[in-house]
Amino acid sequence: MRRTSALALLLAACAGSPADEGPPDAAPTLRAALVVSGLNGPVHLAAPPGDARLFVVEQPGRVRIVRSGQLLTEPFLDITDVVGSGGERGLLSIAFHPNWATNGFFFVNYTDRSGATRVERYRVSADPDRAERNSARLILTVAQPFANHNGGLVAFGPDGKLWIGMGDGGSRDDPQGHGQNAGTLLGALLRLDVDAGDPYAIPADNPFRTTPGARPEIWAIGLRNPWRFAFDRPTGDLYIADVGQEDWEEVNVVPSATAGLNYGWRVMEGRQCFRTASCNQAGLTLPALEYSHAIGCSITGGHVYRGAALPALRGHYFYGDYCRGWIRSFRFAASGVMEEREWPIGGLGRILSFGEDASGELYVLTDAGRVYRLEPGS
Repeated sequence: MRRTSALALLLAACAGSPADEGPPDAAPTLRAALVVSGLNGPVHLAAPPGDARLFVVEQPGRVRIVRSGQLLTEPFLDITDVVGSGGERGLLSIAFHPNWATNGFFFVNYTDRSGATRVERYRVSADPDRAERNSARLILTVAQPFANHNGGLVAFGPDGKLWIGMGDGGSRDDPQGHGQNAGTLLGALLRLDVDAGDPYAIPADNPFRTTPGARPEIWAIGLRNPWRFAFDRPTGDLYIADVGQEDWEEVNVVPSATAGLNYGWRVMEGRQCFRTASCNQAGLTLPALEYSHAIGCSITGGHVYRGAALPALRGHYFYGDYCRGWIRSFRFAASGVMEEREWPIGGLGRILSFGEDASGELYVLTDAGRVYRLEPGS
């Protein structure tokens, strides 16, 4: 299907091959090494810069610490009493402030007992393995009309701003038309300045800041359920894995500084017109990659690998499928998707999320309550 001219410009603008990318002809093997088990719904993993610990988010409302390969008994944060968990709801992600080492701030995204999305800021206590529960500061709340498509990720971008992925609000077919409506925070990627204003300020370069009737928090629209997105540190590119509905899953890749894009839902699903033979694609940004439900059912987005253990795979974006449990990767350049691979790592179960430690090594989180690290195969 024909891509828009806007997308062609975006592809050309994306960074090519940073110096730390591995040789394209390398053919490494991978294995998934078990790091820890016994977790309750591990849905996100992150680490502050320069910190050897892993922080694992459990869906019912806890953040657990893995230190030196051991799961600490006491949680870093426990907010199970305010989290509404089940299905696609719960405590869904954690993001550490870029100045964590000096201010101790971190942010979480969770579903409250009324079903609304809440983004809150907390602070670490004098004990580095414990958060101050009473330091909670509400940043943003968004009502959710249905129990699915909550999005759920908070992450700091290379610009130091807080980015929030919001699904279209759920049910099927986006019945309330949120995906193409810049007047709602649903079906959108948000961008906030949490270092200015109370509780945040609108960045001056947010694209809808002066648009009548639009929400100024929005950076991009046209998303169905961006469960996971990621930034590639050397290039600044933004990878959004948007979960599909009927037939197609997709990965969007654009320069993170490109504002005001429309990713197409529900005009499009992947690169296909949604439930019609033709549709108006003017102004839409189509995905860099799609795959059909013949080989999967729900994409789980990951990260661009920038670690040291797998030098031949630096620059590869890793992602998986929740239902089939496979893991794939590709490299992205100005010419598009390259070096697509599926890695024969079986038996992990349903893939809930990927994670990245402070050194850029990658982890896989599964519904069996386990965390695995991707390592060179034998």
